[in-house]
Formats: sequence, structure tokens, C-alpha cells
Amino acid sequence: MTPSLITRIRRFNQDREPERLGIKYATMRRDPFAFFRGTAHLFHADWPKHSPLDSTPLTWVSGDLHLENFGSFKGSNGLAYFDLNDFDEATLAPASRDLVRFGVSIVLATRAMRLPAAETRSFISQVHLAYTHALRVGKAMWVERATARGLVKQLLRAVKDRTRADLLDRRTIRTGDRRRLKIDGVHALALAPDRKAALARVVKRATVCQADPVFFRVIDVARRVAGTGSLGLRRYTVLVNGHGGRNGNALLDIKEAAPSSLMPDGVRQPEWSSQADRVVSIQRRVQAVSPALLHAVRIGHRSYILRELQPIEDRLALDAPNEKRRRLCAALQVMAEVISSGHLRSSSREGSATADEWIAFGHDRGWSRPMSEYAHHYADIVEAYWREFAQAYDDRAFGAIEGKGQRVEGRG
Repeated sequence: MTPSLITRIRRFNQDREPERLGIKYATMRRDPFAFFRGTAHLFHADWPKHSPLDSTPLTWVSGDLHLENFGSFKGSNGLAYFDLNDFDEATLAPASRDLVRFGVSIVLATRAMRLPAAETRSFISQVHLAYTHALRVGKAMWVERATARGLVKQLLRAVKDRTRADLLDRRTIRTGDRRRLKIDGVHALALAPDRKAALARVVKRATVCQADPVFFRVIDVARRVAGTGSLGLRRYTVLVNGHGGRNGNALLDIKEAAPSSLMPDGVRQPEWSSQADRVVSIQRRVQAVSPALLHAVRIGHRSYILRELQPIEDRLALDAPNEKRRRLCAALQVMAEVISSGHLRSSSREGSATADEWIAFGHDRGWSRPMSEYAHHYADIVEAYWREFAQAYDDRAFGAIEGKGQRVEGRG
């Protein structure tokens, strides 16, 4: 017997922390797009066996590609970039997995904007054209302020003046010259003192070889609330000394890495040293420049992704009022170019397609229509799933969030 939708969701999330899992379910209840963001495992489990779409070249896919997994950040070289920014589900797989999932997100988002179906199909067609054109050029590009255009350029301009002090003021409370994390139930939840001490020891061990270990001296730790799909996994915000002084502190994100829900049949995967090593390694292969301080760490038997929280991190506002539809289309084309560049940049790595294979794929437009059709088909499935989930949630089948922001995480 095939498990019900509710059973599938519960099974996938069964080992997650109840409080943040409750926040995840509440987020998924909002609309079909939010539900889609939180259920990449359903998308991959529902993928048709022996699909002709799997004949696309193998690449290092994000595994959870959608409109909100692109954004701005500062690279390790100090420049601001716009790129893919979520690799939790990343693995070696046919390119169709990312291309179709991205298409589903476009369908769901434009339906929420109440755009005509013909316009949605035009958007997806333009995305495919931009993607294949970039592949035919055969050279990976990158998007920073000097090369960005349209809404992406506006985003990078808007975030350039944000400072670390601004971020600290939003996420911390200052008493004199000292700061502590703000436990607001929105971005941060309380953490038991013994767990704070354990995290401080891990950060010290992980950064002992850094050029400036004083930078990483831990001041405070809290449980972090961020994203959708990963909510319920162990994740922490860490306030560290940074460069010292009341405005010189820095914030770190330490996020548990779980196995990818995408394991395509017949595709041999590398033997990663840990799940965090998988995520970090693929991220470094795909991005033009990866964020500062990005690396994998271990806490007990679990692996985590460590990176700096940055004031310039942000996403595009894609509400698309009528006068901005043309600019929305241009932004989607930039995202398509970012996808193709990631495929080219990570080519010929442990089983991924070569640059010549990508160039040849760029000349083949036969896949565009079946991918678009499946994207629309699966968007219908997502909307039906969401209605069933929403009813079950309203009937309290997933419980309720109690004492939001008040509970503390103990050992484990």
C-alpha cells in the first residue's frame, strides 16, 4: 500500500526538533510555493522511473532549485555576488532534476501572482533559451555589481551599504560594550547552557588553525530559525569576538547537514567524508566564489556547515506588478545563466559532463517542451498536496507550536 501524503511528510521529518519542525509546518501551510520549498523529498520521490528526461547530462545539481534559493552574498574575496546559495540536497544527477524543479517554482510563483498561464509558459521558454544560449557560449560567467543587470543589479546595489554593525543591531542586544544574541522566536531560540559550552568548544577546535583564532572566540550561541526545508535540523547562530569592540563582533551560522533526498538510480556518488563535506565540496565547485569562512565541521557524530552570516545576504523581491513583468523575465534569465554557469564550472568532476557535452546540450532544444509540460503537471500535484496538507494541519494532525521561543534545547 502506498503511504499517504501525511505519512510521507511525517516520516521524512520524524527525527527533527519539535519546536522548529512546528515552525516549518506552519510555514508550509501558507501557500503551495512555501509547501514546495519544504518538500523537496516529495518531488524526488515522485519523479517518474525511467523518465526520458533523465537522459540530460549529469551535473552537480542543487537538488532543491527554486526561485528563493538564489541570492546575494559576499565571497571569500570580499566582492558581492548573486548566485545559487543552497546546496543541502546537492548531488550528482541529471540536469533535468534542477531544471524541472526550477520550472515548477516559476509556475507556482506566477500562479500566486495571478499571471496568465500563457505568460508563465513564455517565462519558462525564455528561461530555457537563456540557459541554452549560455551553454553554447561554453564559458562560465559570474554575477556581481559590475556585470549584473535589472532587478539583480538593483539588489546588489541595495545591499552594498549594509554593514556588520547593522546586522548585529538587528540580531543582538547590547549592554554597554558587550552583546548577546536576541532571543526573539523569529530568528533565534534559546539554547541550554551546556549546549552553548559544547558549541563554543567545537568552534574553537574547528578554527584553531585560522590565521586569527581570536576572531572566533565565542560570546553567545542560540538555535537559529531560517529557511524552510531544513527547519527542524540542528542549526545555531554563534556570536563571536570578530575584530573586537562593540561593532566588531561577527555572527556565524552552523547548520547540520543531512543526507540528500535525491539519490538518482544508476548514478555513482563520490565517497564523501561526511554530509557536510558533500555540501561544501559541491558548493565550491558550482559557485563562482563561495562565501567567506565556508567549511565543514563535526560535532559528535554529526557534521555541520559553518559559514559567516553576512549583512548583504538577501533575495530578489519577485512580486511582479504589471509594470515590472518585463524586469521579472530578465531576472529569471539571469538565474538561468547562473544555473548554466554552475554546470559548466563544475564540469568533468567525478562523473559530471564535460564542457563539450554541455555545449552540445545547449544546441538541443528538444527537451524544453517536455520539461515545461512536466513542470506544469507537477505544479498541479503540489497544489493538490498543499490542499490536503492544509486541511490536515488545520485539523491539528501536525500538532501546534507551544511556547514559541521559550523552550531550550538540552543534550542530544
